[in-house]
Amino acid sequence: MDPISQGALGACASQAFADKSKIFIAAALGFLSGMAPDLDVLIASTDDPLLFLEYHRQFTHSLLFIPIGGLICSLFFHHLFAHRQLSFRLTYTFCTLGYATHGLLDSCTSYGTQLLWPFSTMRIAWHNISIIDPFFTLPILCLIMWAVVSKRRTLAHFACAWALSYLCLGAVQRERAEALGHALAVERTHTPLRLHAKPSLGNLLLWKIVYETEDRFYVDAVRILATSSIYTGDSVPKLDTQKDFPWLSNDAFQANDINRFAWFSNGYLSKDPERPNTIIDMRYSIVPNSIDPLWGIQLDPQRTASEHADFVSMRQSTTNHRVRFIAMLRGN
Repeated sequence: MDPISQGALGACASQAFADKSKIFIAAALGFLSGMAPDLDVLIASTDDPLLFLEYHRQFTHSLLFIPIGGLICSLFFHHLFAHRQLSFRLTYTFCTLGYATHGLLDSCTSYGTQLLWPFSTMRIAWHNISIIDPFFTLPILCLIMWAVVSKRRTLAHFACAWALSYLCLGAVQRERAEALGHALAVERTHTPLRLHAKPSLGNLLLWKIVYETEDRFYVDAVRILATSSIYTGDSVPKLDTQKDFPWLSNDAFQANDINRFAWFSNGYLSKDPERPNTIIDMRYSIVPNSIDPLWGIQLDPQRTASEHADFVSMRQSTTNHRVRFIAMLRGN
């Protein structure tokens, strides 16, 4: 999730175990340690644009790395400022509690997190919260700040309870969305090979449905409240590398980059219908029932066998995107 959400959850986890006199320092250590795993974004290469995809949400987000990450954070923050108020043991405790929340929260999104590294490179994604969701984050921030001012640890317990309740609500909404997606597929006489629902940006009402058949991906959206609305969308052919890129040699770096991008995208790949030589990640779009990707990789037939593909970002939100998104969110 976004750094503020990660920090807020880390802060309330640390506060929940702090004495009255340690509420502020526990929140500070938990907040900073809760954001720390995302420093893996610094692992990047100008020669290999896809390298960061392999390392973001990898070892720093692993369950096995939690005590090591907590130790690294505590060594740094204890020397920087915490030694004035805490023993190293308490610093380590608060840092580790904050650090421990990060990978688990990221796994609740759709991006994929390698929680079981190094035993598995599977990207775990529970699809029950958006990458950014102010309805999740703002109550936690308010409660941890209130806890600091009032020195009441109980408020941190309320913040943790809110986080858990919201994530459980997201799981219930995801199940409802997937049920609607399967019903829609049956109406079309399709038998999906797989189907996923993911929340749209910043809410648990509007969900994107992506399902796969033998030869295509279908994208729709559903709004779930007391009653449900379905917004039918588009479909595109699944990626067929030999057919879509007949010029690409199997031993070229760009061919291997397609495999790496497929691992990152959980196989939800298609050739971009608008941009030549571009492969898109079907899981994400600004408007949930459209083929409007946020990112992809750009191949180049002029490159040598030892040159990589480019990673391209397509996050161009227009007025039309925003109007359509808000209309669907409001049930229009």
